[in-house]
Amino acid sequence: MRLSRIKRETRYEKRYSVKMGELTTRVTYVRRYIMGLPVRTLHKYRATYNGKIKDCKECNVLA
Repeated sequence: MRLSRIKRETRYEKRYSVKMGELTTRVTYVRRYIMGLPVRTLHKYRATYNGKIKDCKECNVLA
């Protein structure tokens, strides 16, 4: 039985960029799970309309 594993989860979020304004984008979270419980987010990224991969630090989350 595995005690730890790494899992990806993609969901839609509303984000705000200075150049583009408000946009809804797919954000992929790479998380580490230990015994089925999420422990830490290893990486968070999003894909642009052109297919490029960008880090989520460039856009702010809308409340």
